[in-house]
Parts: sequence; C-alpha cells; structure tokens
Amino acid sequence: MKTDALIVGAGPTGLAIANLLGLAGFDVLVVEREQDIAESPRAVSIDDEGMRCVQACGLLEAGREVIVPGTGTRYYGADGRLIARALGPRSNPFGHPVKNPIDHQEFQRLLLAGLERFPTVRVEFGAELVGFEQDESGVDADIGGRRVGASYLLGADGGRSTVRRVLDVPMEGRTHGERWLIVDTIRDPHDQRYAMHHGDPRRPHVVVPGRAGRCRYEFLLLGESDEEATAPAFVGKLMAPYRPALPPEDVLRRTVFTFHSLVARTWRRGRVLLLGDAAHMMPPFAGQGLNSGLRDAVNLSWKLAHILDGLAGEEILDSYQLEREPSARGMIALSERVGRVVMTTSTAKARTRDVLFRAGLRVPWWRRYIGDMRFKPAPRYGAGLFVPGGFGGRMLPQPRVLLPDGSVQLLDEILGRAFALVAVEPNEGRFPALRDPIWDRLAASRVVLRLDERLPPAHEDRCVTAVADVDGLLGAWLAAARGQVILVRPDRFVFGSFDQTGEAGFAAAVSRALSVERSRALQEV
Repeated sequence: MKTDALIVGAGPTGLAIANLLGLAGFDVLVVEREQDIAESPRAVSIDDEGMRCVQACGLLEAGREVIVPGTGTRYYGADGRLIARALGPRSNPFGHPVKNPIDHQEFQRLLLAGLERFPTVRVEFGAELVGFEQDESGVDADIGGRRVGASYLLGADGGRSTVRRVLDVPMEGRTHGERWLIVDTIRDPHDQRYAMHHGDPRRPHVVVPGRAGRCRYEFLLLGESDEEATAPAFVGKLMAPYRPALPPEDVLRRTVFTFHSLVARTWRRGRVLLLGDAAHMMPPFAGQGLNSGLRDAVNLSWKLAHILDGLAGEEILDSYQLEREPSARGMIALSERVGRVVMTTSTAKARTRDVLFRAGLRVPWWRRYIGDMRFKPAPRYGAGLFVPGGFGGRMLPQPRVLLPDGSVQLLDEILGRAFALVAVEPNEGRFPALRDPIWDRLAASRVVLRLDERLPPAHEDRCVTAVADVDGLLGAWLAAARGQVILVRPDRFVFGSFDQTGEAGFAAAVSRALSVERSRALQEV
C-alpha cells in the first residue's frame, strides 16, 4: 500500500499530526505497536499553546468534555505555606488558560476519536515498525512483514523510538539521578484546578488534581528501592496527609520514574522526521513534555501539507528543527530550573528560597514575573521561515473578535487553516488591492482587523472578513502595523508584514522561502 504520511506512534503527538493532516485531506496511516492507547496515565496538563493545537484540530468543543480550564500552579515552601502563585496572564493571550488539567488516556482518546472524521486516515494497533529504507521518491517501511510505501515517515514513537534507532540518531543531554515515585489515583478528594508543588526539603512532592476525582502524586525518593517505594504500605504512608484511607482499587498506578533532559542530534533524515519524545525528552516540573510534542505537530503538519500539495519545496523541512529545537531546549532548561529551585533537598537552600520568594511578592515586577508566568519562554523563533525583525517569527495572540453580525469568535476560527493576510486598520476599512498571484496560490484568507472599540463594518468583498478585537490583546502588539498587512502562517506564527507599495518584494521573499518556483518546476516534470 501507499500513503502520504506513515506515522509511527499513536501517542498524543502522533494522533495530533494525524488529525491536522486529515483535516488537509491527506492519506495517513498511523501504526502503533501496542494493542491500544496507553493504559497508564502519563501527562496531566495541557498549556495554552497546546489548547491552540486542539483548536487547530477542530476538537475544541469535544475537548471541553475531557479538559478542565485550569488556574496555573501554586508553590509551597518548607513550612507548607504558600510562597508563590503562577496563574498565567489573566488575559489569556493565546485564547486559552495557560495550564489545564487533563487525563492522558482521555485526551488520547479525544484525538483518536477525532480521526474518525476522515476517511483517508487509518489507525492500526498491534502493528510494529521493523525497519525502513528511503530514496528521493519516498520511504519503504516494513510493518510486521508487510511493506508500506509513504511519501514521508514521521517518528512519533516516544523516548525509545524505533524510528530514531533505525536512523542511528543519538540523543544528547543527560539522565537525572533522582528517582521519583508516581502515584495516580481516582475518587480523590482534591477538587482544585491548579497544580501544587510542595518544596519540603525532607521529601519534595507534587500534587496535580484532574477531572472527575483523578489525581497525580509525585514523591522524590530518598534511597528507597523500586520494590520498597511501590509497596502499598510505603505508598499509603506518603499519601496519608492527603488520603488517610487509600483503597487499593483507587490506585491506578504506582511506579518509579527517572527523568531525562535529552535532544536528538538531528530531527530529519531525508523523508523521515522525528517529533515529540522521539526528538526531545524533559523533566515534568514545567509540564512541557506533551505540549512540546503538540508544538512539533503544528509546526511540521502545515509544511508537509504544502509540500504534498505542491505549494512549497521540500527545502522548507530544514526549518522544522531550526525553529523547534531552541524552543524544546528552552523548555528543558525551564523544567530543570523549576526542579532545582522548588524540589531542593537542602534545608538551607529551601529556607533561603522561601524568604526570597515571600519578599519578592512585595515587589510589583517580581510578582508579575511569577504570577503571569513570564519565566516561561515566549513562543518566538530566532531563525526559520519568516522575515526577521518586526513581527516575524512571533506567535500572533488570539483574542476574541467581534464580527459585523454581532457574533463573537476566537480569532483562529476567522483566520482559517491556511495562510492568512490580516490588514491592520487599513484606509477606509478596505482590504488593500493585492496583485501578486501567490496569495491565491496559497489560498490565503483575508481579514480586516479593527483595533478600536467601534463595530466592524460588513466588507463589500465577501471574500474578506472584518473583525474587531474584543479583548484588546492586539492593540499594543500591532500598534506599529497600522496600515500594513500581516502574513500569518498556518501555525499562527507571523511570517512578516508589508504595506501595499512593498507587496512585490514581500511576495518574492515568501516565494523564495517556500521554494515555490522549485516546487512548481518539479511538479511540471
């Protein structure tokens, strides 16, 4: 058989990119060596960028059944008292709360059910990748003795990736010496919508409540063996402050984990690409493992779609690792930093931390830095497929926008799934008359954005949608862009901006970046 994309691994990353490619109408095969999705709970939260991925998959409404709108993280000191709240920006700049509890298995099933919408997407469980070969025309894979041809093979098969092993790509970084006991429970009394990091140097631990009575507990081990740590009596002793009675049937899992800070040396060899844990692994303290995989899926999916549609050359895949690796490394560094500060076993360091944090809360800029989670790296690329400077390489905020008929929607629903041209406060409210054919070739939507508090007028051209920013998120952000047109990529990162007189030069830059002429020439051959 032959498919556009063969995805190895039916975890959240693999299922997310399968949904995104399915929405674009491509033939996709997902193979998973296990007989079903992971039974044991894993990830327990999704952030605002991850929620934007769920929205891009068209699963936002269905996701309300399995995703709890969260309220960030609370940090507690050595004495058990609160030292900091990391709530995230109250304005939700990307359209969603910054941290939201989930159950890993429920979330995976949400993504799996989403694939039922697409007759061109198939998922096979109990199907294991044995090996593969590739040439300039595609990949020939051995799936349990059956040959499958694919234009591209995507390795989303986790930390022990078979795809990465066959490619002989090493991981660089380190494995942490600390070992943690993970306990997942049901029928739990916690009903908070925030995570709790307890910086008790005697035994640092984390509590992350979920929906419908689910809860994750993580305890640092202090020399106990795996057998000692997972014994019911020891688990019951650690859990006693939270659950004095812990019936065995309420424990879904108790296991020992060792965390890693690792990045694959290369994420692409020809037509084979790595994403998710196959490309990077990180400690859990910032809750970014799952979310980093979802970012990979959003970044890579539109580039593959444009190549398969003949709208871009294969060279654009070089930008995948260029854009995503610095972000992954930044999240690894954040996770390690949170672990060192909050999870220290040094009594002296813990006391110093608590004093400094409590004193810092009286300083406005520090309170905003912690409370708004400004310590989390912003979604911004340093190099890649965009025009450097200005807005290029930055993720566009997502406010609620008002339409001429009085309805309100999130901005991404108006931008659509392709490129988008956003005219910011254009003259007389009219979308500029653009001439270059590349905009139609890319099927770019056209939006007139009003930044003030007036109602948006119905645009005379029915192919143009006029909106007003209800939440005021874009006023300061795009103040310098009044009268210009912003080109937004399908993954909501800004390619760049131009005014009407600079259209020709900007369009040429887009054509070069996407290797459009080379793609057209190859298609004609």
